[in-house]
Amino acid sequence: MVGKWEFSNSDRDKVCNLIFRTDPAPAGMKIEFEPPCFALFPFLKEVVGWRFAENDFLRLVNARGRSVLEFSEVESRMFEALRPGEGRLLIEAAGSAVPDIRPEQLSGDWAVVRGATGRTICTLTLSGAAAGEAFAVKVNPPCEALVTRFNPVSWRLERGGLSLFSARGESWLFEAEDPGNWQRIPRTADPVLLVRK
Repeated sequence: MVGKWEFSNSDRDKVCNLIFRTDPAPAGMKIEFEPPCFALFPFLKEVVGWRFAENDFLRLVNARGRSVLEFSEVESRMFEALRPGEGRLLIEAAGSAVPDIRPEQLSGDWAVVRGATGRTICTLTLSGAAAGEAFAVKVNPPCEALVTRFNPVSWRLERGGLSLFSARGESWLFEAEDPGNWQRIPRTADPVLLVRK
């Protein structure tokens, strides 16, 4: 969680940034809001800290340690809370390590690599051909079960990352290390990487 995140309403007509820190706060750990947040969401003036609670809920807390907002993770690096009078509120990862990347720059062959061993377990071709709102993916055998079970059929850039989608609607989200090297998130001890061939 540490670092800059985006805070918004579901219509995204109110958007600002916040920073999660690990320094102690009067309750939980320190959180900083950029000044526009207080004009857009006045109730945030109560928030002095953040912490994770049971069931992995992300709580923004006041000086007495009580929840002002309680978020649940609805997908990787995206949290959602409901607040009376405000509706659905979102916290999601801000920006990308490679903000100017365009879909056409990613077309071509990519190796799916297990990071702990550095072993290629599959090769994917990211197509520039549209597949609905995304682009087509071709799986090039031989591939290990991790990839064939997921069976990616499309991809697109979204929320500062690269998402692969299966025919069942499941997704894997990757974050850029650099334009030719993307790591699946959430990060694990044995990461899955997409590496440009």
